[in-house]
Amino acid sequence: MLSEEARQAIAQVKKADIVVGVPSYNNARTIGHVVRAAQAGLSKYFPQLSAVIINSDGGSKDGTREEVLKASIEDPRLLLLATPLLPVHRLSLPYHGIPGKGSAFRMIFAMARELGARACAVVDADLRSITPEWMDLLLRPVLHVGYDFVAPYYHRHKYDGTITNSIVYPLTRALYGLRVRQPIGGDFGVSGRLLVRYLERKDWESDVARYGIDVWMTTIAIAEGYQVCQSFLGAKLHDAKDPAADLTAMLQQVVGSVFTLMREYEHVWRRVVGSRPVDLFGFRFDVGLDPIPVNLERMRHAFLSGCRELREIWSLALDPKTLEELAAVCRQAENQPRNWRLADDLWVRILLEFACAHRRMPVERGHLLRSLTPLYLGRVASFVMETESMISAEVEERIEQLCLAFEAAKPYLVARWDSAAQAPVASARPAPVEVKT
Repeated sequence: MLSEEARQAIAQVKKADIVVGVPSYNNARTIGHVVRAAQAGLSKYFPQLSAVIINSDGGSKDGTREEVLKASIEDPRLLLLATPLLPVHRLSLPYHGIPGKGSAFRMIFAMARELGARACAVVDADLRSITPEWMDLLLRPVLHVGYDFVAPYYHRHKYDGTITNSIVYPLTRALYGLRVRQPIGGDFGVSGRLLVRYLERKDWESDVARYGIDVWMTTIAIAEGYQVCQSFLGAKLHDAKDPAADLTAMLQQVVGSVFTLMREYEHVWRRVVGSRPVDLFGFRFDVGLDPIPVNLERMRHAFLSGCRELREIWSLALDPKTLEELAAVCRQAENQPRNWRLADDLWVRILLEFACAHRRMPVERGHLLRSLTPLYLGRVASFVMETESMISAEVEERIEQLCLAFEAAKPYLVARWDSAAQAPVASARPAPVEVKT
């Protein structure tokens, strides 16, 4: 899985206690800052350890790799309290395989294993809020406390991370019983033994190689009993997007990964009742956040289009009662553009029924996952209208209520999951789903 260029770099560096990976694609504007912050953090907090920063690039055309190689701290005395005992190497290498973030991670992990790294951190290349302290927060729990996986904990704008807030966090929390707030956060720390476990897996050529990588890593760490914690990183300021932007592929890959892992780890989540907190490192504080533009009318239009065009495929997944309630919400959204709601209870049942249909109908999985996009946009639009006047703390409490609704529905999931296992495989072949957002 390593190119000749990567092997030559390993031969030159020989060994590293710490590896910091920065996957990138056309991030020349921000990646220099990310690399300098990582270099400063490694020199300040781990001067006695050897470290290497690896940029795993997906074919950037904007000079991203050049920015990495020329990034340096102009005057380290302004930033550092400890004089680095060992230099921090910087490498920029192209990755090969399926285009996507997961393939970049795979190369970083493989190099970390070859270098004998005790800990590895990965951070996004489009970050504007990263500081040198992030290195300490992501790596120290692994190096000095014995944790295997350090998930990020951020302050984010109330409409940033809507896939996390409305689907992935509530569902993974209810399934596996740990309150990991950002299971697809993008920035994390991992132990040497856990990255070896990731590399042993055989599913790197699936959606894991694309947008599914973050939740895949988090789920494996939790479900297989590795030691998991969180670190508070402050704000996450990055190139955020309107929730109504084109996201069908991302949603399909992330949710598809969650549903696929549900089959593998059924023996784990069936036994879980409720949830418990996860250790949190770092000092929590309030920070200013970038506003997130939200196009409510665009989301409503996508939801109504789905209501008109996708009822046939939704009927493959949804219980008739759920489908009837959803039809009532569609009528309300049509007639009252600013005064309709897709309630928690209905949203929970929709997702759990889709998860069971994903198990029951392997041939139709692609159609089912693509058809989720209008439903997701309808839920986000409903949530935005409900929380427009709320402050961040109130919105977080609202998300907590959704999480508790998922946890309360666990018996419903188990019963329906068992029914899906006994049902014959569906052979219906509806027309291909094309979702326009």
